[in-house]
Amino acid sequence: MAARAIGSGTISFGLVAIPVKLYSTVDTTKAVHFNFLSKDGSRLKQQYIRASDGTVVEPDDKVQGYEFQKGQYVIFTKDELKAMNVEATNAIEITEFVPLADVDRIYIDKVYYMGPDKGAARSYHLLRAALADTGRAALAKYAARGKSYLVLLRPMGEGLVMEQLKHQDELRSFTEVPLDESKVDETELELAKQIIAQRTNDKFEPDHYRDEVRDRVLELIEQKVQGKEISVPPEERPAAKIIDLMEALKASVGGSADAKGRKPARRAAAKANNKTTKATDKRKKG
Repeated sequence: MAARAIGSGTISFGLVAIPVKLYSTVDTTKAVHFNFLSKDGSRLKQQYIRASDGTVVEPDDKVQGYEFQKGQYVIFTKDELKAMNVEATNAIEITEFVPLADVDRIYIDKVYYMGPDKGAARSYHLLRAALADTGRAALAKYAARGKSYLVLLRPMGEGLVMEQLKHQDELRSFTEVPLDESKVDETELELAKQIIAQRTNDKFEPDHYRDEVRDRVLELIEQKVQGKEISVPPEERPAAKIIDLMEALKASVGGSADAKGRKPARRAAAKANNKTTKATDKRKKG
């Protein structure tokens, strides 16, 4: 099934205009949601309660305000709030092209797939190819939903993605994080690099990993649907132990791979496959 567009825009640089459609990169149907119910199974609805006397406030009686001092608010009308919003032109105006490698991942807020709108395939693929060949990304301003966003357009495979970025003043400086100084021991460094080498994969393969917590939750939900009680054993927290760093590194290097050089994850997978094979053979003999 083809993806459904969640928005649209027009990329512009120079005199070139490229109508595009935006698509979510996230499949929200995979998320597990729980609803709030009363004990008789009825759905609950949210209400706003006035803090001063506990009275329920109806939707028509709600207004929005900005707290400029502790406990003091300036109230805005709907028209005043509307006047503050940026006109939603859906224009994606490219301002400059920057080296893609220079954009730190900390700036990335959300990511969207971009596809060409009708009649825009030629210019869309031209921009993608130009960015891929130059190793650059397009920095742009995007006006939508009453706000102005800083976005980055970059090639991905045969298409383009749009990354919504945080502005500089939205980020804390790393200098605010206390970093106790410590000299790196050369021997420990070599052991750490050995551990990395033993667990190195030459390519990123996210399909090798699953959300184990989600799988477990769905399993327990299915048990409940089938009328079974859920019994969760008490969590056993391992006692905290202070281990010498050098000894921990040595033990990690020694336990990183078995005698045949297989990695722990692959060894576990091989063990599981062997069990499956033995079980299959046993059924066939039976």
